Amino acid sequence: MAFRTEPSHIHGSTPSSAVVLVNLGTPDAPDARAVRRYLKQFLSDSRVVEIPRAVWWFILHGIILPFRSSKSAEKYASIWSEQGSPLKVHTERQAAALGAQLHARGHHQLRVVYAMRYGSPALPEVLDQLKAQGCTRILVLPAYPQYSGTTTASIFDSVFEHYRRVRNVPELRMIRDYHDHDGYIQALCRSVLDHWALNGRPDKLVMSFHGVPRRTLLLGDPYHCECHRTAHLLAEALGLAPEQYLVTFQSRFGKAEWLQPYTAPTLQELARQGVRRVDVMCPGFTSDCLETLEEIAMEAKAEFLHAGGEAFHFIPCLNEAPDWIDGMVDIVEQHLAGWPTMSNAAAREDAARQAAIAAQRAAAMGAPG
Repeated sequence: MAFRTEPSHIHGSTPSSAVVLVNLGTPDAPDARAVRRYLKQFLSDSRVVEIPRAVWWFILHGIILPFRSSKSAEKYASIWSEQGSPLKVHTERQAAALGAQLHARGHHQLRVVYAMRYGSPALPEVLDQLKAQGCTRILVLPAYPQYSGTTTASIFDSVFEHYRRVRNVPELRMIRDYHDHDGYIQALCRSVLDHWALNGRPDKLVMSFHGVPRRTLLLGDPYHCECHRTAHLLAEALGLAPEQYLVTFQSRFGKAEWLQPYTAPTLQELARQGVRRVDVMCPGFTSDCLETLEEIAMEAKAEFLHAGGEAFHFIPCLNEAPDWIDGMVDIVEQHLAGWPTMSNAAAREDAARQAAIAAQRAAAMGAPG
């Protein structure tokens, strides 16, 4: 096996670290050709579709790509902004804000970049760029709070496959999940409370997560459980009783059974039961995208209203909300522990800050001084 050519080494250079925020990906443009190229890469991943390759190749190339690309392109066009794909725009902004906050906390020897599992900027290319820049420590931060073999593990596959052909492999750390991290839960809570402060409260809060085939749960994927754990913690933070919220799953594909209850049919049933207003949020997505802006804010809204509902509110994803950026910083700093990303002076200041925070928490809990 041929290894990739290593960049020229400069003796005496200071090694650096990097955080790579990795999201799913998006087409380069809202047209059939770009969508077809994106769907081909995405749906060719055996982590995403666990069907025998020969059978799936015929379905993908003979049915899905020829007939679905144009329809999907129309959906992407309906949510495309002047800056481009919302998912890419938000991910890029998140990475920039995360880098700025980490730098403000003293992590001057740390780069923060973003990459996509499918599409561009491609994860392998970003990893090559970091190597050329002298990064010897890489922390991978998936944009998925809940772990799934169909998403998080696919990112890990791509990273490991890339470095399988690299002679000088950097030190690697992977963030598996943060579905119950306090910074993430509190950011979700703040987004809901801010929405309610402006618009009042709904009859029901619906937390819609991306679906996966039910068989993945039976085979040991923890995604379903982590979604419910997130929902429970968020409801607890909001002070909601069990009857005031629902957990549903969206984006069903194919004829197989997926995680239930399904979002769209649930919303229709709520309307028929006389629920007048629902607020819908998508906690599993940290950036607004096709699945939130088109599938939920447009399609699901129309279905709820058509079934007799009176008011439908979509609560946007966390995107670049300051509380979420702070949460990301906390998550990243926990996983950076031990890496020399700060100068000695900045490290001393950070240690003093952490000690002060710990003392404040202890005092709030009534611990003796």
